[in-house]
Amino acid sequence: MKNKLTDLNDHLFMQLERLGDEDMDADKIEQEAKRADAMVQVADQIIRNADLQLKAANLIANHGDRFRPMLPMIGKPDAEG
Repeated sequence: MKNKLTDLNDHLFMQLERLGDEDMDADKIEQEAKRADAMVQVADQIIRNADLQLKAANLIANHGDRFRPMLPMIGKPDAEG
C-alpha cells in the first residue's frame, strides 16, 4: 500500500467531521478527541519527514547528483510516480 500526503489530508478531514458530530455524547467526544490528538502527532511526523525529503530533493536539484549518495532517503523515482 502506497500512501500519499493527499491520503493524510483525507484522514484529517474525516476526523474533523467526526469531531463535529453533534449527536455524540461526552464519552464519545472524549474518545474522538484522544484519537484526533494521536492522529495529529502521527501527521506532524509524516509532514516533517516529507519536508526533509523535499529539502533533500531541492539540494539535488540545485547542486546536482553528486549529493545523492549521501542522501539515502532519496531514491530514484519509481515508475508509478
